Amino acid sequence: MQLLDCIETQLLSNRLPLVGVSVAAVPHANTPVVLTLHWHGFVETRLADITDANVVAYQPVPSSALQVNERWDRLEDLENAILDVAWELGSWDLARQEAKPFVRPGGTARESFDCMNAFGNPPVLIEGQPPVVAEVPDGEDLIDAAGRGGYVQWMFRPVRGGLWAEVADDVTLQEGGYRNPPCPHLAAPTKPGKARRVVYQFGRSEKLIG
Repeated sequence: MQLLDCIETQLLSNRLPLVGVSVAAVPHANTPVVLTLHWHGFVETRLADITDANVVAYQPVPSSALQVNERWDRLEDLENAILDVAWELGSWDLARQEAKPFVRPGGTARESFDCMNAFGNPPVLIEGQPPVVAEVPDGEDLIDAAGRGGYVQWMFRPVRGGLWAEVADDVTLQEGGYRNPPCPHLAAPTKPGKARRVVYQFGRSEKLIG
């Protein structure tokens, strides 16, 4: 999958550091996945729409959610592609969250919110503005499928192009905060419909080496 190309294109367009990246998918082969980029930055709010007007507040730059339409046959294939991207961008680790369907007896409002957020459609506004700018045409269908069958979300914090570049203490990184591919980890089997968290550890710190 061309996830790395999508991320690098967005980095060039926005010229902001990334706080984190997430990818969400439903457990059905060849369905779209949603790539969400979480930016570090603020937008000035002024009394009037002119350059010299006083700044009255700063609002966080909204996250960017993008639909990626590429073929994948198994969740393990998709995860291997994400592992490679997280590894190459210098992330300390990659976390995989397997979520239950929220349309079930005992399903909670928090579970439904987390699902909507994972697929780029959080049902909230921050000072009247959405916290995510989404280009996800099939978002409602994906949320509906996730609500009935569960979903998987992967999360990582890149060093290359990320907020963490100046504070990373990781002996596995090349200069510039990246690693050479391929990732040495292989995807572990998922259990759709269960609630489970799996973490792949990439980085090593000199402070933790005895």
